[in-house]
Amino acid sequence: MKALIETRNRRTERVFLVGVELKSAPSRDPAESIAELSELATTAGGEVIGDGFQKLSAPCASTFIGKGKAEEFATHCRQADVDTVIFDDELSPAQSRNLERVFNCKVLDRTSLILDIFAQRARTREGKLQIELAQLQHLLPRLTRFWGHLSRQKGGIGMRGGEGETQLETDRRRVQDRIARIERELEVVRRQRSTQRRARQRNHWALASIVGYTNAGKSTLLNILTGSEVLAEDKLFATLDPTTRRLRLQTNQNVLLTDTVGFIRKLPHGLVEAFKATLEEVVQADLLLHVVDISHPQAEEHILSVDGVLKEIGAEGKPTLMVLNKVDQLNGSRDMLSRFLERHPQAVVISASSGEGLPALRAELSSRLRPIREFLELAVPHDRSDVIARLHEVGQVIHRNYAGRLARFKARIPPHLHEEFAPFILRELQASASSPAPASNGNQS
Repeated sequence: MKALIETRNRRTERVFLVGVELKSAPSRDPAESIAELSELATTAGGEVIGDGFQKLSAPCASTFIGKGKAEEFATHCRQADVDTVIFDDELSPAQSRNLERVFNCKVLDRTSLILDIFAQRARTREGKLQIELAQLQHLLPRLTRFWGHLSRQKGGIGMRGGEGETQLETDRRRVQDRIARIERELEVVRRQRSTQRRARQRNHWALASIVGYTNAGKSTLLNILTGSEVLAEDKLFATLDPTTRRLRLQTNQNVLLTDTVGFIRKLPHGLVEAFKATLEEVVQADLLLHVVDISHPQAEEHILSVDGVLKEIGAEGKPTLMVLNKVDQLNGSRDMLSRFLERHPQAVVISASSGEGLPALRAELSSRLRPIREFLELAVPHDRSDVIARLHEVGQVIHRNYAGRLARFKARIPPHLHEEFAPFILRELQASASSPAPASNGNQS
């Protein structure tokens, strides 16, 4: 679909932002919300040249903001040669049409802007399908504004349902048909992901998903933990398509770590619905890593926004490890960190860019994701090096002793591998003896 913020073969679009401070929602900081909208507009390729607020008890039904204030902003926009006006809330189709008449330029809402950014950033076919579905669902009730020049023909005998109405209905059917096709294709994607999950379950690998507010450092964390090279930029929604990499923990177990799309305040519901196939990875995860930019002044609000999206997709209440990132950007002030740790005492403090705190994070992951394992004592002939190598590959060896005719080991192994090692098992050990400890060589020969 054509980008709403056009940057190719023309000048950078000049953008004016409009926000509303509702008396019914006094706790929300409108300046912070507009600042985030400005960053979104810049990410989409626009140049923000100004913004305006209005305090209202309730949005105006016809123009969202008051008609007088709309005229005032429109005059300013004409003087500043503004191309696009972006509202910080979702507009109804009627409000969009009325505002375009007042401003005499393109009018977008926050939802349209976010969809446009997603359309620019999606790389895989799955991501492009999900974005197109959300865009079409958002566009469908707004088609009349795109065909206004045809629908203004006079009605009457022989003129009812003229060219404009015919074109509108034709386009509506085309959009509905395309939505149906995309939904069928995404259903295939969901089935494929379900098959992949069953394959992972057969390998008994734990699944952890990284979630968090956009630009919290999720991709940087994935890269440094797994050695991958996922795109990580200081931008909103730098990566959209989910990426899964294998992480090998110090307990010698494999974990699949998935980086997911970043969340944001007022994330469009249609976008969440369209990304259900991707976000199922979050729902099915054994553990969520909630990454928080601790240096951001609105970090607590970001946490609430992420929790709201998790609730919407059905992932509320899943085991979650809070990861307080970007501690290196606190500029020596640890008061905010102390307040966060009081509210989230189980959180791990890190800097994904500098590596600070990562050993503690890996240790916590090993503890949280430790599967039910059998703690066994085994005796293996020295000439069965294949068995010894396999034990070190799939198990966590706590103690080893190569003295004598047989090499002896105390190790944890996954239950599904019991039969493989059965010929070498001497006895089961007490669970209390299975606390984490470095492997001991005993009396090595």
